[in-house]
Formats: sequence, C-alpha cells, structure tokens
Amino acid sequence: VMIANKREYKKAQHELRRLSDWLERLQKQNPHGKGLTKAGIRKMMARLHEELALCEGEQELAQAYSR
Repeated sequence: VMIANKREYKKAQHELRRLSDWLERLQKQNPHGKGLTKAGIRKMMARLHEELALCEGEQELAQAYSR
C-alpha cells in the first residue's frame, strides 16, 4: 500500500510510533526472548519506514521538478 497523501503519511507516522512503543514494552517484559510478536512488529515497522521513505522521495522529486 502506497502513501497517497499527507493524511496517510501522518497516519503511517503515528502507526510507526505506536509499533515502536509496543516493541519497547515487549522488550522490557522479555528482554532475552526472541518471540514471533517482536519479529512481526519489526517487519511492520520496516514496511512503514519504507513507505514513508518512498513518499518523502517522491515529494523531493516533485519539488525539484517544480523549480
């Protein structure tokens, strides 16, 4: 799913913060365990980071071409 507008961008940033907080809580509860949940959260975070980066890159290109 690509980020299509500013609203979706903000929503993705919020979701990334929420996942990061969740992962931090899980790591504090079980610092030595690997756990499927932690790996799943990291995957979701990586996907969001990628989507945000793509969106930011597209915005930079649009600004460069509009100059």
